[in-house]
Amino acid sequence: MATTAQKPFPATLSALMVEEAVRAALLEDLGQAGDVTSDATIPASTTAIAVMNSRENGIVAGMGIAQKAFELMDPNANFKAIAKDGDEVTPGQDVARIKGPARAILGAERVALNYICHLSGIASYTAQFARKIAHTNAKVCCTRKTIPGLRAFEKYAVKCGGGTNHRFGLDDAILIKDNHIAVAGGVREAIEAARAFAGHLIKIEVEVDTLEQLEEALKAKPDVVMLDNMNPDELRKGVKIVDGRIPIEASGNVNIDTIKAIAETGVDMISTSKITMSAPTLDLGLDIKIQ
Repeated sequence: MATTAQKPFPATLSALMVEEAVRAALLEDLGQAGDVTSDATIPASTTAIAVMNSRENGIVAGMGIAQKAFELMDPNANFKAIAKDGDEVTPGQDVARIKGPARAILGAERVALNYICHLSGIASYTAQFARKIAHTNAKVCCTRKTIPGLRAFEKYAVKCGGGTNHRFGLDDAILIKDNHIAVAGGVREAIEAARAFAGHLIKIEVEVDTLEQLEEALKAKPDVVMLDNMNPDELRKGVKIVDGRIPIEASGNVNIDTIKAIAETGVDMISTSKITMSAPTLDLGLDIKIQ
């Protein structure tokens, strides 16, 4: 009997991580005196309804983070999500409504929008890359090139856009790069040292710059090989050499114009910093009316 592939569960974020990050962001914005503009111009008893909407096409990410910003400002702020993370949105489409104390809504507005615009931009740009290679078996994945303090959020946004995650830090996988190889004395020496060090649950990936290094690396049996800065012809040769024995990652010179040709060589993963470091924000706005 034929079986179907398991559909991946939606990406998630730790509620504790979200609350800690959003609280810090609100404290940064409010400073010591709070929102002096709203306090000076709006009575404390005033309530309002705000509508968050999209000004352009894209993919939403960060709804829960935006919600936490309003809730931390005032528990009486009621946030109703109309769209969910991973949804496609169009210009003029409402994504959330917030009802509650006007001062709280205005005080949390910028923090909420900063997060959701940034993360939705990453999700939207990732989706553009993913669409370019949808006809292949390759997956686009992010790197550790993220804004300090936002890595988990940005990697979450990548998944919302249809991409996959590379390692989250230096501690969750061994990735032997060219500088490690130079110090260790060679590709094989570096892999063998890593194998002797690693526990049975730690994957070992090695980066190679040439097909000769690839041949040497395969003798030491890494778990994954990264073909770095190779042109499509070299990548195709590398795929043939590996012959399905281990997953192949391609990296280097990956952008929205080159990813299609790279994917068509037969590699399994394509890593790029572009989806996190070069993604434009998605234009989302908040319109408010006094009750």
